Amino acid sequence: MKNMWVAFIVILILFVAFQSFMSISNSNIEKQQYRVIKAEKGFELRYYPPATFATIKSSAKSFRDLSGNGFRKIAGYIFGNNESSTKIAMTSPVHMDINEKQSSMSFVMPSKYDAKSLPKPKDAQVEIHETPGEYAAAISFGGFASDANIRKYSDQLKQLLDQQGIKPIGNFRYLGYNPPYQIIARKNEIIVAVEWNESMN
Repeated sequence: MKNMWVAFIVILILFVAFQSFMSISNSNIEKQQYRVIKAEKGFELRYYPPATFATIKSSAKSFRDLSGNGFRKIAGYIFGNNESSTKIAMTSPVHMDINEKQSSMSFVMPSKYDAKSLPKPKDAQVEIHETPGEYAAAISFGGFASDANIRKYSDQLKQLLDQQGIKPIGNFRYLGYNPPYQIIARKNEIIVAVEWNESMN
């Protein structure tokens, strides 16, 4: 019995150490830049400057279906499945637009790259493109993402925007900040583009 408790404590210490290491490592990777315009109760208004994305489009209708195949394809691109076999650093968050018409998953490319300087993907389904700047509203939640809590927080953000008289534009999108094997200190967000200008602040 004593040996079992010792083994359990050792495993627990190793688990906590690994999760702490993952949390620290994740905090060191490059994050997509934005500027907080206004902090409201329950959500933020932000300005996202133009950025370069690697994107795949998909017929997937659920978080699970899109996150599996989509992640593998874009991860393959940054891990060297491109014309120059270049390895590109991982960034966060991962963007997912899950809807009935056409879903998509995107990785933000490191800020040192633009669409011209990135190597061409070998997989034709991976598209490199630049996005314009946008104003967006964002709401955060912890734990593991699922279709249920993505819908829950999308609805919650919509209600908060309605209360403030702020008009959303387009689809509500999911942003994931952590690898699947990180259990503690997880961060997720729902964002949506909004009609906004600086004079409204």
